[in-house]
Amino acid sequence: MPIYAYKCSACGHAQDVLQKMSDPVLTVCPECGASAYEKQVTAAGFQLKGSGWYVTDFRNGGGNASAAAPAAAPAAPAAGSTSST
Repeated sequence: MPIYAYKCSACGHAQDVLQKMSDPVLTVCPECGASAYEKQVTAAGFQLKGSGWYVTDFRNGGGNASAAAPAAAPAAPAAGSTSST
């Protein structure tokens, strides 16, 4: 069940409420009783962490993406080096 953020525009009371998506929107503030309780727009409640499934499953024809990275890494510093003599 999602968690929705509500805030009363009359008294400023804010609260997170665990509700079903089919539950009616709350309109009465539990703190002051005014009918100025509104649902707030908030960010999504999940984060995508790690290297990602697409990197290991689909990139390079299903091969291991970390095996290709070390081969490319040593070439980068050599190309950018300059001699200062």
